[in-house]
Amino acid sequence: MKIKNIALLLLLSSGVLAVSAQGGQRRSVEEKVKSAMEKIAVFNLDKEKSTQIDSVFTGYYKSLAAKREEMRANGSMDREKMRDEMQKLGGERDEKLKKVLSEDQFKKWKDEIEPSLRPQRPGGGNQ
Repeated sequence: MKIKNIALLLLLSSGVLAVSAQGGQRRSVEEKVKSAMEKIAVFNLDKEKSTQIDSVFTGYYKSLAAKREEMRANGSMDREKMRDEMQKLGGERDEKLKKVLSEDQFKKWKDEIEPSLRPQRPGGGNQ
């Protein structure tokens, strides 16, 4: 009996570690918006612009989540199609951001902030 219990404990532990290594669950729309807004804070935007940017990110992340869910429901998690959708939605988001941010702020967004928001793959993707 003890060997079965130990084997079960090891199996459960390895499952927990595997989930932890993969980053656990996806972050919610609200968590993603909060993270983006924290990074955008370097621009010291006034309340009105900050509210506009928050709205842009909320719409963007909700659209991404809806598109992912739609593809899952259809049973068609086609990576190419999802990548195309992400690029389309990202382009729409960027057009809205350009209307609120200065040219320099938008450049900093594209060059520094946006890349820092992308999820990082363990091992740098070289495995």
